[in-house]
Amino acid sequence: MNTIHVDVVSAEESIFSGEARFVALPGESGELGIFPRHTPLITRIKPGSVRIEMADGSEEFVFVAGGILEVQPNCVTVLSDTAIRGADLDAEKAEKAKLEAEEALKNAKSEVDLARAQSELAVMAAQIAALRKFRQKR
Repeated sequence: MNTIHVDVVSAEESIFSGEARFVALPGESGELGIFPRHTPLITRIKPGSVRIEMADGSEEFVFVAGGILEVQPNCVTVLSDTAIRGADLDAEKAEKAKLEAEEALKNAKSEVDLARAQSELAVMAAQIAALRKFRQKR
């Protein structure tokens, strides 16, 4: 069976490293699906869920807050400032952060504050959506 090596790395640590049959993740222009021997590619990714289909058929989920994807024929590398294993996502913490971002959006006094709040809100909404996906698969 053909596999592709996958590395998901955050600013703090390596979140995942292993062999997979397939990887799906949120590209800037839509969902990307990567199989072994994919054409080389470098692109930005949006906040969302990285789904890794393991060689044994099981799935691993990782939330990324955006980042960079590099694809080589036998290797996929996801670089993200923030990456959290699906099993480590905290719904209560994410909901609280989303509410704080919504409040910051209402109280934004400058364009910079507004942009920061919008970005944080988008990340938290994506994290909550990723958490829902992860829970559905369990």
